[in-house]
Amino acid sequence: MRNFSASGRLFSQGLILVAGLSSITAIAQDQPTVDDNSTVTYPAAYFDQYNPFSVTDMLDLIPGINVARPGGNDNNGPGSPRGSQRRGLGLGGDQVLINGRRITGKENEGNSQLSRIPANQVQYIEIIRGTSGELEVRGGNQVINIVLLEAESRSTVAYEINSDRYHDGELKPGGKISLTGQRGAFDYLLSAESEPRWEYRVGFEKSIFADGTANELVRRLSTRDSQPLTITANLGYRLGDNDRVHFNFQYDNNDALVEEDRIFIDQLAAPPSVAMEFDNADNSSDFWEIGGDYAHTFSSGASWKTLFIANEKEDDSTRERFEVGASDLNKDLFLHNFNRYQERIARTSYSFGLTASQDLEVRIERAQTILASTLKLGLLPASDALPVEFGGLTPVTNANARVEEIRYEAFVIHNWQINERMSLESTLIIENSEIEQSGDINKKRDFDFIRPKLDYRFDITPSLQFKATIEKDVSQLSFNDFTANVNDSDDDQDAVAGNPDLRQEQSWRYELNLEYRFNNDNGVVNANLFYHDLEDVIDKVDVSTATSILSANGNIGDGRRYGLNANASMRLGFMELPGILVTAGIQVEDSSVTDPFLGIDRRLRRQGRGNTNLSFRHDLIARHLNYGFTYHKEIPGNRKIFDIDKIESFAQDAFVILFVEVQGWAGLTYRFEATNIHESERCRVRSRYIGGTTVTGTLNEIEDSCSHTGEKYAIKIRGTF
Repeated sequence: MRNFSASGRLFSQGLILVAGLSSITAIAQDQPTVDDNSTVTYPAAYFDQYNPFSVTDMLDLIPGINVARPGGNDNNGPGSPRGSQRRGLGLGGDQVLINGRRITGKENEGNSQLSRIPANQVQYIEIIRGTSGELEVRGGNQVINIVLLEAESRSTVAYEINSDRYHDGELKPGGKISLTGQRGAFDYLLSAESEPRWEYRVGFEKSIFADGTANELVRRLSTRDSQPLTITANLGYRLGDNDRVHFNFQYDNNDALVEEDRIFIDQLAAPPSVAMEFDNADNSSDFWEIGGDYAHTFSSGASWKTLFIANEKEDDSTRERFEVGASDLNKDLFLHNFNRYQERIARTSYSFGLTASQDLEVRIERAQTILASTLKLGLLPASDALPVEFGGLTPVTNANARVEEIRYEAFVIHNWQINERMSLESTLIIENSEIEQSGDINKKRDFDFIRPKLDYRFDITPSLQFKATIEKDVSQLSFNDFTANVNDSDDDQDAVAGNPDLRQEQSWRYELNLEYRFNNDNGVVNANLFYHDLEDVIDKVDVSTATSILSANGNIGDGRRYGLNANASMRLGFMELPGILVTAGIQVEDSSVTDPFLGIDRRLRRQGRGNTNLSFRHDLIARHLNYGFTYHKEIPGNRKIFDIDKIESFAQDAFVILFVEVQGWAGLTYRFEATNIHESERCRVRSRYIGGTTVTGTLNEIEDSCSHTGEKYAIKIRGTF
């Protein structure tokens, strides 16, 4: 009996030991891992306990993801090569890959797909901290790779319905639906969404003369009613083990109706007099983009890829302003603006290994960008005999322009894994472009640029990584600056002049980055030091005529921008609160350029002192509940615009979003969001000069205005089947 008892105890202890080891193994399999290339991998099982709905929800659970996601180190500044307005496709994109592949698009990129991909379709997520010749995007601090499940047949429909309530009592519905799946060699992601963009802005302005005399009070009430519709399709097919083809499509419609009432109280009159104005603006906006790529991998491991992108956006807006009389409306302004923007890009590339530790890639890209623009401005006096296309007012401006750029770029990218801990990526881009303008002005110009880049990374330890980058960048010009355009920010200035002599802004960008990742997924600390040496900075220049004082965007000389961006993202596991994730960041910066009007050294246009960010998230796993907030605040002071006859200073209150989310009935996710509950205001102080410029004229008036859009409450119900 004793022997049996002893054997039984031994057997029981063995079972406990095996169960314990199995449990430890299971836990280990659920945890993120770091490989020899500093890539952090999060298996899908890591997220199971949180019941995420989409890939976006999964990323929100990863400490330090704010550094990896686009905009994480927000030190791009003027001339940034990132975003849909970047020059061609450039070296990278939004640093998000799907199955190791960059989605061929500019608007329709990987980051825009994250909220559309259900979490149950994900196999694992990689945070790639190193460089590699196999990556389809280059140049980011980190790259996010979303790897989906491989199956002979799979599909998931994800949907969301929501309702927004605004501070004026307006209720607006919205929704989105997506279908994600795979059938053999064919994979697909189809989505459609329509979200409300209602805005009811309340504003107040006080005007005083330079001597302190009260001039005028203005009350503004404006509404913007818009319900954008977005439809996307991302299709892929494997032709074999070494060949794949993809096709992407996106369509956006974003028509908007804008109305504004203004009440003017003239404080110079005795008693003060009241006048009213009414603005009606109708804006029609349509955008489409198609893209595709074909990739082939050779038996040697070399690869060839070719792609194309074509897109077009049309904006058609008409603004009419009326003086409100006792019994009628009297039109005193008609402003019609039409823009058609087109872009066509083709690229081919070949990459291959030079040695076991070195790769080389060669790319050739051709891009065509076209803007066709018209502007019609009509002012008083009015007459039935005047042209209808000017709203029955006297024609003042009838501008039209076509701007076309043909650009060729040749890339050579060399990636060298120096040793197990160091890598160096070297890039050389040679660019030639021709810009031709026709219409009111006929002009043709040629440009040549050489753009080198060095990206060095050193894994001091598996947790501590150092990165240094040097890059020559050339910004993409806004072709709207070439011709007369509308001014939406100043009621006293109906249109702004164009400048056909505008040149691209260039910059040398120097960055040092240090990142430390704590063990057991407890957090990330990141610091980024940046310095940008700018050439041909774009700001306002004098284009006055003999009869008018005018300014336009132009090149004002050299400048610089520098600062520090520090972020920390921590799980409070060391306080026995592993369900709490706190993320904090601060960016401090300064900049310098010589003002072309005043001759003083000042900051870059609207570049302030930096900003602070704080977010908090608490997951109560047992209750299937999470809640938290995000907070953003600009560091106040010296965010200004200097123009030829006015100086504007801007400030904005902190912005806050609160949320509560719970998984409940029928397996659905219910989310409540409260945005801007303290009615964050944005303010502007504008100093106007008369009788000349800010140098030759006299300070006449100071306008102090603030406005807010109030709070917004949203309820979202999400599910899959």
